[in-house]
Amino acid sequence: MSFAEQLKALNWDDVRLSIYSKTAKDVERALSKPRLNTEDFKALISPAAEPYLEQMAQKSMALTQQRFGKTVQFYIPLYLSNMCSNICTYCGFSMGNKIRRTTLDMVQLEAELKAIKKMGFDHILLVTGESEKKVGMDYFRQAFPLIRQYFSHITIEVQPLDQDEYEELIELGLDAVLVYQETYNPVTYAEHHLKGKKSDFWYRLDTADRLGRAGVHKIGVGSLIGLEEWRTDCFYVASHLAYLEKHYWQTRYTLSFPRLRPCEGGFQPKSIMTDKQLVQLICAYRLFSPEVELSLSTRESEHFRNHVIPLGITTMSAGSSTQPGGYAETAEKALEQFEISDDRTPAVVADMVKAKGYEVVWKDWDPSLSQ
Repeated sequence: MSFAEQLKALNWDDVRLSIYSKTAKDVERALSKPRLNTEDFKALISPAAEPYLEQMAQKSMALTQQRFGKTVQFYIPLYLSNMCSNICTYCGFSMGNKIRRTTLDMVQLEAELKAIKKMGFDHILLVTGESEKKVGMDYFRQAFPLIRQYFSHITIEVQPLDQDEYEELIELGLDAVLVYQETYNPVTYAEHHLKGKKSDFWYRLDTADRLGRAGVHKIGVGSLIGLEEWRTDCFYVASHLAYLEKHYWQTRYTLSFPRLRPCEGGFQPKSIMTDKQLVQLICAYRLFSPEVELSLSTRESEHFRNHVIPLGITTMSAGSSTQPGGYAETAEKALEQFEISDDRTPAVVADMVKAKGYEVVWKDWDPSLSQ
């Protein structure tokens, strides 16, 4: 059974009711088990688990150190383009927004790569709006050989592609792909994705399967917290992760939990998640999947990022810019996709991580080691 078939067999309202019906006994049962199922995960993200946050945090910390040691991997996003052919209600790059559009040419791209490399990074995340004509496979075929000269690990967060296209990009040096479903509720999804290829909920949902079949080294999934009721959406993320870990066990996985930030268009979140609830979710994900990487971006505040590192986070961005041409001076500045909250330099964030007794990992593996 595909994950799409699994999702169709679940009723959103029933799942939500089940989460909110969990009791203290359900939480205690989950905390006593060495390996959790999705019902246990429901308990750990439920309101009933809030009094158990300290116990969850201690167990999450121990599991994280057991699997990853006291390390935090650093990466940085590079926005290649803010061109987009979709209309999405919550995104600053949405086609309907009257903003200045730009796409980095190869000269501008190399200037960005050099500027980022000077900061010490070796893991780079390539981000674009979803515009196949401007930043599709032809663009990637030009860009990847250049990027590979500077960085040993390349992750992309771009429009979903077909399996053969992912296979080609792997040959060009692709290591990881992040593809967030935004929300797993098809009705709500349709309300926010009004035009463009992204409006196809099921094609986007099947992207992780195409990646698994293509043999990509790492897959990232998640939901955009705020589009729907966060507990229910995050249950579906956990279910999706469990499905992927079972079917594509050779692949590594990473989860992110982006809370909606202010952007062009003035979108207001449907569901608000507090800092305490985000800590609860981070710990629940770690207890559910001890081997999954958990990533925290500069969307979150300096204070929050400083204090949450020991609780399960293994990957962080630093020094981020969310606009094309954000690191060098050669590209015309364009509107950012969303506002960041932690604007410290990578060096300052690295010093903070070290002060907490953790090692900053700028490069954690090499492709030659897996051949």
